[in-house]
Amino acid sequence: MISIGVPAEGKDEPRIGLTPETAKKLVKAGAKVTVRSGAGLGSHFSDEDYKEAGAAIAKTDAEAVSDADVVFTVRRPPLALAKAMKKGAALVGMLDPFSDAEELDALAKTGVTLFAMELMPRITRAQSMDVLSSQSNLAGYKAVVDAAAAFERALPMMMTPAGTVPAARVFIMGVGVAGLQAIATARRLGGIVTATDVRPAVKEQVASLGAKFIAVEDEEFKQAETAGGYAKEMSDAYKKKQAELIAEHVKNQDIVITTALIPGRPAPKLISKAMIESMRPGSIIVDLAAERGGNAELTKPGEIAEHKGVRIFGLLNLPGRVPVNASSLYARNLQAFIEPFIDKETKELAIDWDDELAKGTGIARDGAIVNDAIAARLGAKPASAATKPAPAKAKTNGGAKAPAKKSGSTRQPKGGKTT
Repeated sequence: MISIGVPAEGKDEPRIGLTPETAKKLVKAGAKVTVRSGAGLGSHFSDEDYKEAGAAIAKTDAEAVSDADVVFTVRRPPLALAKAMKKGAALVGMLDPFSDAEELDALAKTGVTLFAMELMPRITRAQSMDVLSSQSNLAGYKAVVDAAAAFERALPMMMTPAGTVPAARVFIMGVGVAGLQAIATARRLGGIVTATDVRPAVKEQVASLGAKFIAVEDEEFKQAETAGGYAKEMSDAYKKKQAELIAEHVKNQDIVITTALIPGRPAPKLISKAMIESMRPGSIIVDLAAERGGNAELTKPGEIAEHKGVRIFGLLNLPGRVPVNASSLYARNLQAFIEPFIDKETKELAIDWDDELAKGTGIARDGAIVNDAIAARLGAKPASAATKPAPAKAKTNGGAKAPAKKSGSTRQPKGGKTT
């Protein structure tokens, strides 16, 4: 029987990787589930809720994970937690694989198998496992709601006997999952919405939501997308032209929401100090890229900054500000990911290393980083061909190999990750 452990997250993370709903489903599938006492309280899930779902409650994190074959987390856990896990156990979560090489290497050397859910392949059957989409969707929604709450004027146009209240102008920069949800939410609230992105494929999506697309549409723009659907780094010449267009547009906006991130790199600077100074006092910028330094020049991660009457929201972890929904979606992502690797007969963990889900998200195994791209970016030493784990038929914790499923067509392109 597979054993799943869930520790508590840090004090700044209210989400959890397992909800009573997914605990019940995993128990029904034959898993033994153990949750750290109080781990779900940030998302309003009590210990009693987990007990009713069939989970056991542990007093400490170490107790919750020490016998687990699989450990679910939201954030990259501290090294002490990995050391409390048994060797070969799988740690599944948003492990932020492009940062802090030394810490990631230390986690790998504990012998724990690491799966970074941010690296989920963009294939049809992985849609239900896509943590970036589930969390970014909520981030885009929350960004607009926060901006509307702080904005000291109404968003929709209102016609009254005393006169007309004009609709607020909302500009979305970066049209990935977060951007699309931000557009939809701002439109529902009655704003006049425009949006920009360097990828031509999103132009129709923007129009379909009732917003106007703003971009320099030259030849470089037509090729500004990677095979995985992310935005490419643009040339300096294009950036200059785009910046001039955006600068002219931003000064007339009431609310600007930025969502642009390129995986593994600092957030691109889209809004300069001069652009901020051109905006009317009372305008608001919500920077969803604050955790990576921010898209606005004056963003202060974790704070609400103000410059000449313009407020710049650099608040972190917006999905965590809608924790009940965020945890519910994230837990379903993890459940969908691990279920194909539970052997139907033995109910043991059986990771198929030929499956593209495992190959795409697996970053460490048997004490070494096995994802060469991650190793190269972090400056870590990649596993050599001689030390890499045996392919295909390798099993974890004695389980039989689960059959691989064929992938479907690639998904619609999306923007980079949002926080």
